[in-house]
Amino acid sequence: MEKKKCPQCKNFILKTSPTCLYCGRPNKFITKEYVNKKWNKEYKKNVFDYIFINKYLVFILFLIFTIFIIVS
Repeated sequence: MEKKKCPQCKNFILKTSPTCLYCGRPNKFITKEYVNKKWNKEYKKNVFDYIFINKYLVFILFLIFTIFIIVS
């Protein structure tokens, strides 16, 4: 794993870590979207609903396609 120096305390931290382990400085910019993905339950629910609807539509299309092949 690649490491980089924390700009505040100059200790090495992983590039993928969200904060510095030594001083607590955020490693990534915290945006509203980042906070919503991490903590907002409604955001997670909307993502689940979106995925569920897509799977449901794919299933219906697959079922119609299968019936069309059987009838032909």
